[in-house]
Amino acid sequence: MSKADKFFRRAERLLDRLEQWLPPAAAASFDAHDALAWRWRRGRGPGRLEPIRRFNGVRLDDLLHIDHQKSELVRNTRQFLGGLPANNALLWGPRGTGKSSLVKALLNDFAPHGLRLVEVDRLDLVDLPEIIDHLDGDDGRYVIYCDDLSFDDNDATYRALKTVLDGSVLDTPDNIVIYATSNRRHLLPERLSDNRDTRVVDGELHHGEAVEEKISLSERFGLWLSFHPLNQDRYLDITRHWLTAHGVDCDETACAAALQWALLHGSRSGRTASQFARDWAGRRALENDHG
Repeated sequence: MSKADKFFRRAERLLDRLEQWLPPAAAASFDAHDALAWRWRRGRGPGRLEPIRRFNGVRLDDLLHIDHQKSELVRNTRQFLGGLPANNALLWGPRGTGKSSLVKALLNDFAPHGLRLVEVDRLDLVDLPEIIDHLDGDDGRYVIYCDDLSFDDNDATYRALKTVLDGSVLDTPDNIVIYATSNRRHLLPERLSDNRDTRVVDGELHHGEAVEEKISLSERFGLWLSFHPLNQDRYLDITRHWLTAHGVDCDETACAAALQWALLHGSRSGRTASQFARDWAGRRALENDHG
């Protein structure tokens, strides 16, 4: 190693040590007019709200066969936007059934009415009080969005969410509501061993402490919406919708290929239908270009 290399290596180590003693960099200022959606980012310094410039363009009309879930969340969101009482919402069910797409479609359809969204990763839930401080007092109406929410048994980050939902003496501002999606109804893994202490007293079921702890988080969401797998007819119906959106007819050949695609991917879901439609439309376009 040359003397110059040794010098620069020693300098880097020295700078790393000095950095630990420097005050944290100031957080980037939050401007509500910068975007319609933000993502909470945390690096070495303080967390910040980073504008999302490219957002998924799904609309409510694109989401088929989840009419009840859609109407309930739309109603709750209208109440929220109107300054009326509204609930935090938990959308739960198998993967690909439209949970995340529904939240994104709400932003696209209701952004002109003042709806804004802040996406927060599960690992950053400990920053929820700080995020709320950024949004408190702003004129916008913000959905704090937590996607694919689930916790391990020893994961303490869920306590931060639990406190913000309904457990702190500090009330959540009226311009903030939390929408979360999860594959689990109670967000934490459920095991047979959790029920060992369950007992029946005078005909009333009393859960053990482990079960009560798991239920206590999900029940703090005032609105629960369950999503379910699609049958074959509904899967093909959604496939036709997305093929039409790509300008391709869903003939018998396409329908047969869509069913095979779902079989290979292990599920019939809106996500699977959308993925197949993109693949099929791309294949047809490529064949026509080289026809």
